[in-house]
Amino acid sequence: MFAVTACVYAGLYGLGTASAATTSASAATPTASAARSVSLNESGRLHLTSKKGFTLNEQGSASGTITGTIYIHLHLSSTSKVTAEVSIYPSGGSLSGAGSATYRVEGGYAVFTGTLAITRGSGKYAHAHASALRFTGQIQRRNDAVSVQLSGPLSF
Repeated sequence: MFAVTACVYAGLYGLGTASAATTSASAATPTASAARSVSLNESGRLHLTSKKGFTLNEQGSASGTITGTIYIHLHLSSTSKVTAEVSIYPSGGSLSGAGSATYRVEGGYAVFTGTLAITRGSGKYAHAHASALRFTGQIQRRNDAVSVQLSGPLSF
């Protein structure tokens, strides 16, 4: 790309021209695609698929900026902290990451607020990354159903 651009400038300013071999070789050189950034604003309603000790495995649908199936493994690590592993499977790829949050019990719910980082992606999200996404939600104590919200900038 640079060689082709340099040839155009050289021709425009009378600095000479490049040979056809140089131009065609440069045109065949692959170029990197620009990183894309979106403001992620996801919400999900999940249901319990399994439970072992203090770990809830949840599955559901994510909707918002990126739609797809979402899986969350929530581990209650203390009386006020939860850690999470999240995987989202939108069309054309996947996103996954981890985070932590503090939680408090409010009636029949455990309400949590924290941060989450996207560290891996595949397909069209192969180079996905995000740090300090806002991660909030609640766990319904009677049936362990989870609603979750995830927001912040995502690059891929």
